[in-house]
Amino acid sequence: MKSAIERTAEELLARARALAAHHPKRILAAVAALLLTGTGFTYAVANLAPDASSLPVRNITEALPLPDLGQQAAALDTLPLTLYRSEVTRSTDTAETLLRRLGVFDPQAAAFLRANPVVQKNLLGRAGRAVTAEAQGNNALLKLQARWSPDDDGTFKRLTVEKSADGFAARIDTLPLVATTRMASGSITSTLFAATDEARIPDSVATQLAEIFSGDIDFHRSLRKGDRFSVVYETLEGDGEPLRAGRVLSTEFVNAGKSHQALWFQEPGSANASARKGGYYTLAGESLKRAFLASPMEFSRITSGFKMRFHPILQTWRAHLGVDYAAPTGTPVRSVGDGVVEFAGRQNGFGNVVKIRHQGQTSTVYAHLSKILVRVGQSVAQGQNVGQVGTTGMSTGPHLHFEYRVNGQYRDPQAVARRNETVPLSAAVKPQFDKAAQQARETLAAASQMQFSRVE
Repeated sequence: MKSAIERTAEELLARARALAAHHPKRILAAVAALLLTGTGFTYAVANLAPDASSLPVRNITEALPLPDLGQQAAALDTLPLTLYRSEVTRSTDTAETLLRRLGVFDPQAAAFLRANPVVQKNLLGRAGRAVTAEAQGNNALLKLQARWSPDDDGTFKRLTVEKSADGFAARIDTLPLVATTRMASGSITSTLFAATDEARIPDSVATQLAEIFSGDIDFHRSLRKGDRFSVVYETLEGDGEPLRAGRVLSTEFVNAGKSHQALWFQEPGSANASARKGGYYTLAGESLKRAFLASPMEFSRITSGFKMRFHPILQTWRAHLGVDYAAPTGTPVRSVGDGVVEFAGRQNGFGNVVKIRHQGQTSTVYAHLSKILVRVGQSVAQGQNVGQVGTTGMSTGPHLHFEYRVNGQYRDPQAVARRNETVPLSAAVKPQFDKAAQQARETLAAASQMQFSRVE
């Protein structure tokens, strides 16, 4: 049985359906009006609400439990602590002094380094080797590694001394070097080496710069204050550690306002990169390799040129038929060009002397040597060391006397160096070279901005 309320609800629902069927438009209009009225009412109610800034504010404070900091500190004390330190070996290093600089105080480790033949041969007393150490919190040694690159063969050596349950053990691994690219720039205030030191450029890179531009710039006398340079070069790394500088890839030197640019380019061809012909070229494609180097030494000071002079020993005026370079005894002397050794021995006032015969009836003479490093009949390459500076023969101090002779006639060495001609690239490789040259221009421009950024 349905209740009276249920019957009433059913009757009202039936009437609403009938009304909607007969008057649909009126019903829709009524619903819309109701919605609009409801929205307006809501808006009015919202406007009549009290200002939030006048409502009462109540602060609730609750005590929270704090962690036990003492317990946490005690837990941290139980964690193993590993310390890392890097150094560079010195020729005077002993096991104790090396470990002390590394922050390691471990008598057992020191005793092992002193006694182990591998460590004795490859680490102690060897200067310039990068060393890293891992030590415990009590400064006891866990691991020591040394890295160096003894040969120009693309590899490096890694010596590892590691502690285990049985004590220390040492081993040596041979691994490949990884070449990365670096750029730098600087300006001349006194000498090239002073400027490269200021720019944190390795000495070997500075030497390459002087070699590359030796046919165009006299680094003994032509440098000017304010001359500037930019260089992009390789750094050879082992395990992410820089071990030595590699080849200069591109460079620019502005001397007396004139820009000289160079790019290392290796002609495409053989898959073996070392077998492909490579050299330095101007960005226009002219080879910078000359028939003769500008100087028989990398760096030195000219003390006497090709001219009449008062002889310091004979005490008479006479023609000086060569150029004298002042340098310490033992400084390497190199052949300025490819050739064959024609004489190597002692010769009157020249003392120890080497004479090399080159193509085109040209010969060069290197005198007053302390040591001769070649023999008669030996073929020598441009840049190869043939002796060392000395003071043998009629000499008042260590220096090199250097001569050019063409068909037996003496020539001014500096004039000969200036007349050297270059050879352009072949047309077949010019497109590849032009692409490399454009990249070199962009990287050199970026390198030069580094100097301006430092100045600013």
